[in-house]
Amino acid sequence: MSPAELLILDQIDSTNAEARRLAEAGHSGPIWVAARSQTAGRGRRGRAWSSETGNLAATHLSVTHRPPAEAAQTGFMAALAVADLLDHYVPPPCVTIKWPNDVLVEGRKISGILVESGPAPSGGLWLAVGIGVNLAHAPDDVERPATAVARHLADGVMRTPTLDEALPVLAEAWAGWMTRRESLGFEVIRDAWTRRAHGLSAHAVARLGHETVEGVAEGLADDGALRLRLADGSLRLISAGDVFFGENA
Repeated sequence: MSPAELLILDQIDSTNAEARRLAEAGHSGPIWVAARSQTAGRGRRGRAWSSETGNLAATHLSVTHRPPAEAAQTGFMAALAVADLLDHYVPPPCVTIKWPNDVLVEGRKISGILVESGPAPSGGLWLAVGIGVNLAHAPDDVERPATAVARHLADGVMRTPTLDEALPVLAEAWAGWMTRRESLGFEVIRDAWTRRAHGLSAHAVARLGHETVEGVAEGLADDGALRLRLADGSLRLISAGDVFFGENA
């Protein structure tokens, strides 16, 4: 597997949008497109993503020949790579992952991941995995409490990392998880995700747009869906939606 190119731009509308433009122009990657500032950052489900200077905004672009359902599992791998990045700068026990791929520090959101794809001109799917990490700043006007690396520096870490310092660490972690998945399958990703998981074996509420269901979160199914055990003992698999855990449910 060839190393991914690292492209850092001063300002862009969205790193995912730039990755899409590259893909549709025939670029097959692998490449990381990063920006010091985004003017139109996006999160999951059409939400805006705050992109202040000093934070990390980057998208990994590649072409895959995996089925779309398997390609979507890349979001879990991305969350593990972000968690590994954070382990370099904050106390590792503070880092957890909330389904499907929100990374938390001390229970507050510090990262967001957006996976997008489309038909590649050369065949297969282009896959753009957008990652935002609050390094220096955290937004205040958000639905759920957010935080930044700067607020949680571990002993011995003298200052908040810059984008230029954090991106290579993220890229190395990503490459490691990609190698593990290629050789061992999604199971190795699922097991590592479970060890990092926030809210398992606890009460959870899933808001699915047309309905709300409650139960106990049991972990990931083979395809990455959340296993939710309902009060009547039946099992519900949640593939998409907003899930709230514990006291936040």
